[in-house]
Amino acid sequence: MAKSIVKQIGTLVPTFKDDKIIILFGPQAPQELIDISVIHEFTELSEEPLKVGGIIKFDHQEYEITHVGNVANDNLKELGHVSIYFQEPFDGVLPGAVLVKPSEVPEINEGTVIEFIS
Repeated sequence: MAKSIVKQIGTLVPTFKDDKIIILFGPQAPQELIDISVIHEFTELSEEPLKVGGIIKFDHQEYEITHVGNVANDNLKELGHVSIYFQEPFDGVLPGAVLVKPSEVPEINEGTVIEFIS
């Protein structure tokens, strides 16, 4: 299991709601990506937090992981970065992305607790 807390929400994050995407980044996010990212900080981190069939929780909102890109776990552990798609993409899964269901984008605020349960 891994657990993190949302520290900051970029000004452009709400514009991605229609695209059904949330981009997570750790506190070391490059300045040019802060506006499009949900900045979070881990309080716990496991070896492989993202697995097909696992759960991502945003407070009490649960999402089942249906696909995991081949570098998603490494990016999440090293940079706190992963793109979460609440839909099936047109071109397959990007290497640093995960797909989840249901397709409703969660409500996220500063202080939201994110849990990755495998």
